[in-house]
Amino acid sequence: MPAITTENEAPGCVLFADVSGSTKLYESAGDQLAFAAISGCVQLFKDEIAGQGGRVIKTIGDEVMAVFPDGNGAGRAALAMQRGVDAMPQVQGGKLGCRIGFHGGPLIHRDGDVFGDTVNLAARLASLASRGQIVTSFDVVDALEPMLKLDCRKLYAIPVKGKEKEVTLCEMLWADTEDSTRLASRVVATVARSLRIAYGGRTVAMPAECKSLVLGRDATADLVIAHSKASRAHCEIKQRADKFVLADRSANGTYVTVEGDSEIVLRREEFTLRGHGWIVLGQPHEKAAEAVEFFCE
Repeated sequence: MPAITTENEAPGCVLFADVSGSTKLYESAGDQLAFAAISGCVQLFKDEIAGQGGRVIKTIGDEVMAVFPDGNGAGRAALAMQRGVDAMPQVQGGKLGCRIGFHGGPLIHRDGDVFGDTVNLAARLASLASRGQIVTSFDVVDALEPMLKLDCRKLYAIPVKGKEKEVTLCEMLWADTEDSTRLASRVVATVARSLRIAYGGRTVAMPAECKSLVLGRDATADLVIAHSKASRAHCEIKQRADKFVLADRSANGTYVTVEGDSEIVLRREEFTLRGHGWIVLGQPHEKAAEAVEFFCE
């Protein structure tokens, strides 16, 4: 007798969370210690999901997929997960992190699983998140309760297959920083076909010479900035559709000045470059002996 399949459509919010640094931890700490630490993170994910009214759909390795009735539960669970993983002790000098993405909308519920565009977009947002980052959509943030909304800020917009309009992304801030209660819009509607980066007598053209450009102190960086304020892999410039997006990944922040505008500092934020300006790693432009100059054309 064939199995009976039950299916219905209802709104909900899908969250993906995965452990960052697991491969490196296996190499440095060995299989047994690494497996125990990663399993602890996954169990933390499950506990926080259940505690906020969510339901775990599946676990694949160090990744967890869950569904919530709405974005509020998903947001609270995501914040608790990041803080919980951050509070975990180091293992053999290594520390794990996590990346989280979630999105809400109509879902097809079938035999305990969920399907549809909402699931696909939530998975994509998780893939765009960096270690220690929570990424969601502006549509979800717009419907959040006020206290959660205060911890959010805009990032950038992405094109999504099958959708006429781009989807604007937001980040939920979970660390207690001076920026954590500011909804900062960094989305700029601008079109740029090419980007030139000039520093230390060298000029790099994007996208002709490279699709992404890492700036940092480490010798393996695409553009080496030999300064004590610069992190090893301080920031990265990527091309997304017709935009060039600068993403800060540093401890000291990335300072950006667009000609004619005031200087801004990015702390784990992203900014769409436009026009002509300067990028300084780890300190204000006025204090820097030299700066990276950019030209969007």
